[in-house]
Amino acid sequence: MSIGIHLVGDLKGVDPQKISKVDSMQQIVESAVRYGKLTKIRSYYHQFTPNGVSGIVLLAESHLSFHTWPEYGLVALDIFTCGPTENAENALEYILGKLTPSSIEYKRVERGVEFPRGVQKEKLVEATS
Repeated sequence: MSIGIHLVGDLKGVDPQKISKVDSMQQIVESAVRYGKLTKIRSYYHQFTPNGVSGIVLLAESHLSFHTWPEYGLVALDIFTCGPTENAENALEYILGKLTPSSIEYKRVERGVEFPRGVQKEKLVEATS
């Protein structure tokens, strides 16, 4: 058990047309948040000139962020959530389905393993005393 799951990945061999412009990336990411049943607080996207996009979605569960390099067919993706781990995994699955990278390198990191989900505050105070 842990307090959250952090998925960090490089999506390689992505069609540059899919990751060049903010409109397409925003649509994919916002849909992934809904598909993953994550709780959006706010999002921000930036269009680079001539191509490339960065974006972040602040979630009640933490965040989802990405940076694209269309000239390399690369998307650097970061999803960190507390709550059910399948929510982050479902959001990742959705993004992979839309971007169809030819290869993926990613790490799954359990964050805060010493603080399992559901631990009461009193127990944490006792543990640090």
